Amino acid sequence: MWFVLALLSAVFAALTSILAKAGIEGVNSHLATALRTMVVVVMAWGMVFLTGAQEGIARISVRSWSFLILSGLATGASWLCYYRAIQLGDVSRVVPVDKLSVVITLVLAFVFLHEQFTLKSLAGCALIAAGTLLLAA
Repeated sequence: MWFVLALLSAVFAALTSILAKAGIEGVNSHLATALRTMVVVVMAWGMVFLTGAQEGIARISVRSWSFLILSGLATGASWLCYYRAIQLGDVSRVVPVDKLSVVITLVLAFVFLHEQFTLKSLAGCALIAAGTLLLAA
């Protein structure tokens, strides 16, 4: 099931890029990011209430709150940079560079989460990096 959800995530991420590039014309990139974020917030809280997950708020630890807040700040910074990048450049060149996040994530997962870094993941990282350079050049 995780693979199907990950694949759907990739499809929606691709649509996000195309729809954002089409919609950002003549709009300040920060304003566009804020508008997109409002939609995401409404959608996320809608799912929380639809599934009854709001009851779990009181049980969230300080540690989890801290990391979720930091993750939100990182997401916001990423979206602000991304929207400005697609406003200034071709989406077909911005997206591959943005996907270097896969390589960076694997390295950070190895360093901070002590996840396995295998020959397969090293080869995948190298191929993603090479593909990024090829597409962005």
